[in-house]
Amino acid sequence: MTGAAAAAARYAGTRVPRVEDPRLLTGHGTYVDDVTRPGMLHACFVRSPLARARILGVDAAEALAVDGVHAVFTAADLNPDVREQWYTLIGKDVPDTPRPPLAEGEVRFVGDPVAMVVATDRYVAEDAAELVAVDYEPLPPVVDYAAAGESAELVHDGYPGNLAGEFPGAPFEEVEPVFAEAPVVVRRTIRQQACSQVPIETRGMVAEWSGPAGELTIWAATQSPHEVRLFCSRLLGLPEQRVRVVMRDTGGGFGQKVIPQREDMCVMLAARKVPGPLKWIEDRRENLQSAGMARHAHGDVRIALDDGGAILAAAIDYVEDVGAYPVPWPVGTSAAVGMFFPGPYRVPKAAWATASVFSNTSGRTAYRGPWQFESLARELLLDSAARRMGLDPAELRRRNLLRRDELPYTNPCGVPYDGITPLETFEQALKMLDYEAFRREQELARAEGRYIGVGTCTYVEPTSAAMALHATEGATIRIEPSGKVNVYVSGGSSGNSIETTVVQLTADALGVDIADVSTVQGDTAVTPFGGGAAGSRSGSMTAGAVAETASVLRERIVAIAAHRLEADPGDIELDGGRARVRGVPEAGVTLAEIANAAYFQPETLPPDVPAGLEASGRYRPEHPLIYANATHLCTCEVDVVTGAVKLLRYIVSEDCGPMINPNVVEGQIAGGVVQGIGNALCEHLAYDADGNPVATTFMDYLLPTAAEIPDIEYGHVETPSPGPGGYKGVGEGGAIGAPPAVANAVADALAPFGAEITSLPLTPETIVALVRGADGTVTR
Repeated sequence: MTGAAAAAARYAGTRVPRVEDPRLLTGHGTYVDDVTRPGMLHACFVRSPLARARILGVDAAEALAVDGVHAVFTAADLNPDVREQWYTLIGKDVPDTPRPPLAEGEVRFVGDPVAMVVATDRYVAEDAAELVAVDYEPLPPVVDYAAAGESAELVHDGYPGNLAGEFPGAPFEEVEPVFAEAPVVVRRTIRQQACSQVPIETRGMVAEWSGPAGELTIWAATQSPHEVRLFCSRLLGLPEQRVRVVMRDTGGGFGQKVIPQREDMCVMLAARKVPGPLKWIEDRRENLQSAGMARHAHGDVRIALDDGGAILAAAIDYVEDVGAYPVPWPVGTSAAVGMFFPGPYRVPKAAWATASVFSNTSGRTAYRGPWQFESLARELLLDSAARRMGLDPAELRRRNLLRRDELPYTNPCGVPYDGITPLETFEQALKMLDYEAFRREQELARAEGRYIGVGTCTYVEPTSAAMALHATEGATIRIEPSGKVNVYVSGGSSGNSIETTVVQLTADALGVDIADVSTVQGDTAVTPFGGGAAGSRSGSMTAGAVAETASVLRERIVAIAAHRLEADPGDIELDGGRARVRGVPEAGVTLAEIANAAYFQPETLPPDVPAGLEASGRYRPEHPLIYANATHLCTCEVDVVTGAVKLLRYIVSEDCGPMINPNVVEGQIAGGVVQGIGNALCEHLAYDADGNPVATTFMDYLLPTAAEIPDIEYGHVETPSPGPGGYKGVGEGGAIGAPPAVANAVADALAPFGAEITSLPLTPETIVALVRGADGTVTR
């Protein structure tokens, strides 16, 4: 960049109050259900009560006779209108799985949408939906994904063995000699239950078709408004510029709202067939029943070690349940489980394979760290190996964790690591606990009949994936004639505080007061194209986009100021919304004066400076992935009579590079940790043997509350990434590290009983069984 050098950061790295808080904390947020349009109609879905059945007929006559009902749509009405149906996130040529908007010919899980009722209000639509008569011929469901390969029944024709896809990684034959000769081999089958993302706000959409203009406007609860726009344009065969998507506030997504699902397709397709804007808001029962599940998987995992505890090889054979209609294509994500299974450890050899299997249950969807199983399996296995060898689990990890001075390092699956600090974060977490003091306390507690334990998880998190929709990120910055600044980026408010961090970065980049910067996000009509919030990408990608764009404006501002002040551009300093001559503080000009000249007095500008102070830029990362890492440490007390688990302390030592805003970083960690604790101890999106979901309310699907969560303690190690500002992503790590840390803490507490934890969740019933000598396995 020519002209003045960038000033030192004034706001980045500080705990600037979140700019969205006044709106959200006073109840003035705008969510999809707050959108009201003239003449708006409401949609409700008729859903299958059976896990698998043939649809023999749909009779909507009685529903259509209800006053206020405008239409009842079935597959015959909507499905033929589909033009193209693929996600920018994964590309057109991926062998994606079948995904009809409404069930056609056969229903494939309880909650499968069969028809959509449109009425004057939600109450009429719900009442009328109960009157739609569907004639079903029950078919045997495939409920247990682990046995689906041997089933005579198929979830989808054309997929033998119910196999959605598989990924063969490094062949197992390459590591078999190591396992055959190793002094110590530990092998387990680790199982993880199905969970739900449970956003506070359920899914929802409002679609308004303007026939004369040929335009569709969509208000969506989404993490990626530009993905919704692109998908909709392809689905309906509309030019992109005829589709506008508006995302205001979104009450959590966690992967469930990254891309449109089948109900969203139905609203898009029906919007051109009804006489007014169409709104669909999902209720909680629908969300738990039909919005998708995550995590459900098992793996045959092995680790080989020498007599000193050094890891010689690791292997994982991973199988995941993808339900009936996974979104998006699950096979690609499953490969990450195999590739990251060695983790941040010194592992010479590794082998892996993954398989994605259909079942007659709700479809698999993304959830914070979709590859998280690799950390769960690896960290449970390491604790088992330590107990087998008579080593403290912390000592075993010390002997194998990568150190900063060993980087760059490529793991045996070909994943290149750099800029991470596994051993350093591990040691920081142990120091924060005073690990040796805890071990002494543990001995005393056991002598008193109390069972306390400590568990850790150290992992590497891939962030800022530069691929497909996520390959670049744009920003537009407009300095108004008053000197105030607006920055436009693609994302929106979904809990990741990108509003705050973008304002901080822009204020620093232009040398203006943060109070003079506002941001516009989430409206595809005015914001530059971008991927939105997914894959822990927002921080580093928007930082790059803001830097690219601000550098153009900064150079222009400096040139104008230097011209007016008759100074050398290299002597111009920008700070506090004012351009000054270095060493001559009284010689300066305000940004408002510069903007006034740029817009209204172009004849006064230097010859090579264009009029106006507005610019757009696009950031393309040089590195396809940026890695963050952390260590989670948990201590707990287990009541061996009731099976109750009380978490005592929870510590996270995180390396996400320099922090744009520590409050935001810690908030992201905390949210993920709470979700991970729930995954470990209580959450279970369970089905019975007939494929009926048995956890469709919060009476059955248990979530952790503030009463169960200890204060989370944070430690930070800051190693810059090769990306802009040295920033790394932090959105998914909390949910990755918490389940294994909690599970290992429970296992450590129960070590005197010889308990081995191989299955989640760790409910009181499971823990009592472990104490009594059973393996505690949950089969569904």
